[in-house]
Amino acid sequence: MVREIVHDPILLSKKSAPATAADLPVAQDLLDTLRAHLDHCVGLAANMIGERKRIIAVCSGPLIIVMLNPRILRSAEEYETEEGCLSLEGKRKTRRYRTISVSWQDSSMKSHTDILNGFVAQIVQHEVDHCNGVLI
Repeated sequence: MVREIVHDPILLSKKSAPATAADLPVAQDLLDTLRAHLDHCVGLAANMIGERKRIIAVCSGPLIIVMLNPRILRSAEEYETEEGCLSLEGKRKTRRYRTISVSWQDSSMKSHTDILNGFVAQIVQHEVDHCNGVLI
């Protein structure tokens, strides 16, 4: 189900709770909502649809990856960039890393660890920030 995007900075500034298998309907709603906004959005976190759960959905080329309980393990090559956010107006400067190692669980609750680079790494960092209550 496509959900409305949350714009309340107070809600968005709160840390999200770990996701469990019981939260898979939230993950599906997040995926549906991102698909509905693909013309102007490349990632969403569950708190952006009103659910304080550690779930993100990110575009990686033509694929959309849903990550439960994403955690950045390592990062390298810091740089400054500007980002927009569907929940906030305008663009803001922020610092990101070109390469990250990230762990997460898929919709079967199977654990994964991967190294991401470039724009996909940037998207994951932005959405993990949302899970941590950090706004750009």
